[in-house]
Amino acid sequence: MLTDEQRAQRLADLNSLIEMMRPAVQADGGDLALVSADVEIGVVEVVLQGSCSSCAISATTLQAGVERILKDRLDWVTEVQGGVDESVDWEDSFAMGRGGYVPKF
Repeated sequence: MLTDEQRAQRLADLNSLIEMMRPAVQADGGDLALVSADVEIGVVEVVLQGSCSSCAISATTLQAGVERILKDRLDWVTEVQGGVDESVDWEDSFAMGRGGYVPKF
């Protein structure tokens, strides 16, 4: 069981790492947001936003980018769950960045 100080440190380290990754995602008109983190068991949930909803490689960004970096740099992270915020209209999303639109129909 973690102390309050250890929990706070893990959350601070996670937020710092997310903030370090965000500019790379923002460069293509997207964004990366932390949804939740269970620092006791190591499960982190993130969401890609903005132009990421129309990007053909969003799943790769989550797995090969975000998940790999979090697990490599934070030894307590055991699982990274993620998704894409699809509430943005595809045309607006496409206009935000260089991601390749993949129709869902």
